Amino acid sequence: MSELQNQRVTVELLGKEQQFACPSGQEDALIAAAKYLNDLVEQMKQRSTVRNDQKALLMAALNISHELLEAKNQQSVTQQQQDQLIDKLSAYLGQSSAE
Repeated sequence: MSELQNQRVTVELLGKEQQFACPSGQEDALIAAAKYLNDLVEQMKQRSTVRNDQKALLMAALNISHELLEAKNQQSVTQQQQDQLIDKLSAYLGQSSAE
Protein backbone atom coordinates (compact mmCIF):
# COMPACT_ATOMS: atom_id res chain seq x y z
CA MET A 1 0.00 0.00 0.00
CA SER A 2 1.42 3.40 -0.99
CA GLU A 3 2.07 5.93 1.77
CA LEU A 4 0.29 8.54 -0.35
CA GLN A 5 -2.93 6.56 -0.24
CA ASN A 6 -5.79 7.96 1.81
CA GLN A 7 -7.42 6.12 4.68
CA ARG A 8 -11.13 6.30 5.49
CA VAL A 9 -11.64 7.76 8.94
CA THR A 10 -14.98 7.92 10.73
CA VAL A 11 -15.59 10.80 13.14
CA GLU A 12 -18.67 12.09 14.90
CA LEU A 13 -19.79 15.60 14.05
CA LEU A 14 -23.03 17.15 15.24
CA GLY A 15 -24.15 13.81 16.62
CA LYS A 16 -23.72 11.99 13.32
CA GLU A 17 -20.97 9.73 12.07
CA GLN A 18 -19.13 11.12 9.05
CA GLN A 19 -16.44 9.47 6.94
CA PHE A 20 -13.51 11.40 5.48
CA ALA A 21 -10.52 10.48 3.38
CA CYS A 22 -7.31 11.16 5.26
CA PRO A 23 -3.63 10.76 4.34
CA SER A 24 -2.05 7.75 5.98
CA GLY A 25 -0.54 8.69 9.34
CA GLN A 26 -2.82 11.72 9.82
CA GLU A 27 -5.79 9.85 11.25
CA ASP A 28 -5.21 10.99 14.84
CA ALA A 29 -4.92 14.62 13.71
CA LEU A 30 -8.23 14.38 11.84
CA ILE A 31 -9.94 12.80 14.84
CA ALA A 32 -8.55 15.53 17.14
CA ALA A 33 -9.66 18.27 14.72
CA ALA A 34 -13.17 16.80 14.54
CA LYS A 35 -13.36 16.61 18.33
CA TYR A 36 -12.17 20.22 18.64
CA LEU A 37 -14.78 21.39 16.12
CA ASN A 38 -17.54 19.35 17.75
CA ASP A 39 -16.66 20.71 21.21
CA LEU A 40 -16.60 24.26 19.87
CA VAL A 41 -20.01 23.85 18.21
CA GLU A 42 -21.43 22.59 21.51
CA GLN A 43 -19.91 25.60 23.32
CA MET A 44 -21.49 27.95 20.77
CA LYS A 45 -24.87 26.35 21.36
CA GLN A 46 -24.54 26.60 25.14
CA ARG A 47 -23.21 30.19 25.18
CA SER A 48 -25.80 31.65 22.84
CA THR A 49 -29.38 31.27 21.79
CA VAL A 50 -28.27 29.42 18.65
CA ARG A 51 -29.76 25.96 18.52
CA ASN A 52 -29.46 25.43 14.79
CA ASP A 53 -26.54 23.09 14.05
CA GLN A 54 -25.64 24.83 10.81
CA LYS A 55 -25.48 28.29 12.39
CA ALA A 56 -23.49 26.95 15.36
CA LEU A 57 -21.11 25.28 12.90
CA LEU A 58 -20.66 28.58 11.03
CA MET A 59 -19.98 30.39 14.29
CA ALA A 60 -17.41 27.75 15.26
CA ALA A 61 -15.76 28.04 11.82
CA LEU A 62 -15.53 31.82 12.22
CA ASN A 63 -14.05 31.36 15.69
CA ILE A 64 -11.43 28.93 14.37
CA SER A 65 -10.64 31.28 11.47
CA HIS A 66 -10.13 34.11 13.94
CA GLU A 67 -7.83 31.95 16.07
CA LEU A 68 -5.81 31.00 12.98
CA LEU A 69 -5.44 34.62 11.84
CA GLU A 70 -4.39 35.68 15.34
CA ALA A 71 -1.79 32.88 15.47
CA LYS A 72 -0.44 33.85 12.04
CA ASN A 73 -0.22 37.49 13.10
CA GLN A 74 1.61 36.55 16.31
CA GLN A 75 3.96 34.32 14.33
CA SER A 76 4.73 37.23 11.99
CA VAL A 77 5.45 39.56 14.90
CA THR A 78 7.70 36.94 16.52
CA GLN A 79 9.55 36.42 13.22
CA GLN A 80 10.13 40.16 12.88
CA GLN A 81 11.47 40.33 16.45
CA GLN A 82 13.80 37.40 15.78
CA ASP A 83 15.03 39.00 12.56
CA GLN A 84 15.77 42.24 14.41
CA LEU A 85 17.70 40.35 17.10
CA ILE A 86 19.68 38.47 14.44
CA ASP A 87 20.51 41.76 12.70
CA LYS A 88 21.70 43.29 15.99
CA LEU A 89 23.76 40.22 16.82
CA SER A 90 25.29 40.15 13.34
CA ALA A 91 26.16 43.85 13.59
CA TYR A 92 27.70 43.32 17.03
CA LEU A 93 29.73 40.31 15.88
CA GLY A 94 30.87 42.20 12.77
CA GLN A 95 31.89 45.13 14.93
CA SER A 96 33.75 42.85 17.39
CA SER A 97 35.69 41.02 14.66
CA ALA A 98 36.73 44.32 13.07
CA GLU A 99 38.43 45.42 16.30
